[in-house]
Amino acid sequence: MARKPKAELVSSLDRLVQAGLLFRKSVPPHAIYFFKHALVQDTAYGTLLRQPRRALHARITDTLERQFADIAEAQPDLLARHCTEAALIDKAAVLWGKAGQRSIERSALVEALEQLTRALGQIATLPSTPALRHEEIKLQVALIYPLQHVKGLAAPETRAAAERARLLIEQAEALGEPTEDPLLLFSALNALWITYAVGFNGDVARELAAQMLALAEKQGGKVPLVLGHHYMGAVLVFLGNFAEALLHQDRVIALYDPVEHRPLATRFGQDIRATAFVCRSLGLWALGYPEAALAFAEQALSEARETGDPGALLNTMSIACITQLISGNYAAAKTQLDEMLALAEEKGSVTWKASGMLRRASLLALTGKTSDAVSIFTSAIPVWRSTGAKLFFPVWLSHFARACAELGEFNEAWSYIAEAMTAVETTKQNWNEAEVHRIAGEIALMSPKPDVAKAEDCFERALAVAREQQAKSWELRTAMSMAGLWRDQGKRDEARELLAAVYGWFTEGFDTLDLKQAKALLDELAA
Repeated sequence: MARKPKAELVSSLDRLVQAGLLFRKSVPPHAIYFFKHALVQDTAYGTLLRQPRRALHARITDTLERQFADIAEAQPDLLARHCTEAALIDKAAVLWGKAGQRSIERSALVEALEQLTRALGQIATLPSTPALRHEEIKLQVALIYPLQHVKGLAAPETRAAAERARLLIEQAEALGEPTEDPLLLFSALNALWITYAVGFNGDVARELAAQMLALAEKQGGKVPLVLGHHYMGAVLVFLGNFAEALLHQDRVIALYDPVEHRPLATRFGQDIRATAFVCRSLGLWALGYPEAALAFAEQALSEARETGDPGALLNTMSIACITQLISGNYAAAKTQLDEMLALAEEKGSVTWKASGMLRRASLLALTGKTSDAVSIFTSAIPVWRSTGAKLFFPVWLSHFARACAELGEFNEAWSYIAEAMTAVETTKQNWNEAEVHRIAGEIALMSPKPDVAKAEDCFERALAVAREQQAKSWELRTAMSMAGLWRDQGKRDEARELLAAVYGWFTEGFDTLDLKQAKALLDELAA
C-alpha cells in the first residue's frame, strides 16, 4: 500500500521506531507497528492534506479488497471507514449498511444503530436512482430494530423511522418501483403498530391492526395473515376484550410455520407465535384459567429462546413475567427478571432495563419489601416515561400507590392511583382496570381514617368492570376484598355468598395464590 521499495520502507519504519514514535511487535516480515500514543497518530494524520489523505484511504481500501479479501468480507465496517475518508460515498453507504446488518445478526445493536444511520446519511447525499431508493428502503426498515431496543419501542426516533420507511415504500410504489420484498411494508407497519401499542393509544393501535389485517387478507399468504391476526389479538388483550383476542390468537397458532416464520424474529423484533402465546397467557389468566395461562407463558419463553434473538426473548420475557406476578409465582418471576435485566444490560437497552426494573419494583411491593419497591419505582418511572412507553403503566402506578400507602404516604398513594385511573381512561388500556379500582378501595381502607363507603364504591366499580369483561380472576380478587370488608362489618353471610359464587366458577388453578387465599377466606367465613 505504501508503494515504496522494501528496503526504503523498512529503513523508514526503523527510524520512526528509534525516534520513539512507533513501537514494533515481532520482526519483519511479520512485524506489526503501532503508534506510541494516539496523539502521535492524530498529529501525523493531521499533517496530511485532504487529497493525499483521500488517496491513502483509497489505496488502503483497494489493498484490503485485492489482497485481504477475508478481512474485507468479515469487517465491512473497517472498509466502510476507509471508503468514507476516501470520499467513495456510494461504496461507503453500501458497506455501512452491510456492517449494520451484520451487527444486527450478532445483536450488537448500538453499533448497528450507528452504522445504519451513517449508511442512510450518506445515501441522502447521492443522486437518487431506482437501485439506491431500494437500498434506502431496505436500510431504513433495518434501522427500526436497533432503535426499538436502544431508544425505545415507543420512542419518537423509532416512530419517525417507521413513518419514514412507510413513506419511502409508498413513494417507490408511486414511481412504479414496488419493492421486491412485500414484507418490507409489513415491517414498517409492524413497527408503527408497536409504537402505538407500547405508547398505548388503544383506538389508533386497534385501527392500525385492522388496516394490517385487511391488507393481509387482500394480499394472501401466511406471513401477512399471521402478522395481521397477531396485531389484532394483542391489542384486544390490552383493551380488555379477552375472549375476542383468543380467536385471533387461535388463528396465529394455526397458521404459524416454525421453519418459515421463526427466522422473521429479527425483522419484526419478536417471534410472532411466542408473542401470541404470552399475550394469550394474560387473556387466559384474566378469564379465569390461571393454570393454562402459566403453561402458555412457559411455552412462549421456550419458543422465544429457540429463535436465538435477544430482542424476541426480552419482549416475551417482559410479558411472561407479568403472568408469573399476577399468578403469585414470585420465585419464578424473580428468576425471569434476573435474566431479563442481565440481558438488557448486555445489549445496552435502556428500554428493557427500565421495563425490568419496574417489574422488579412490583415484585418487591408484592412480597412485602415496600421501601425498596418505592425507591425503584421513583427512579425507574421517569426513565420509562422518557421512552414514550405507556403499556402496563396502570399496573406500575397502582403497585406504586399501594406501596406508598403501606408506608403511610397517603398523599402520594392517592396521586399515583388517580394517575393510574387517568391512564386507563385516556389510553383505553383496560386490561387491569378492575384491579386499579380494587387497589383504590384497599388504599381507602388503609388510610388513617378509613373511608368504608369509598372503599365499597371502588370494589363495586371493580366488580362491574370485571363482570363486563368476563374477567373471572379480577372478579375473584375483588370479591375477596369486598368479602373481607363485609366480614369486618359483620355481614358474614353476604361475604360468603359473594365469594363462593365466584370461587365456585373456577375449574383449574387451585394451587395458585389467589385461589388458595380465596379458599382460606371461605373456610374462615364458614366457621
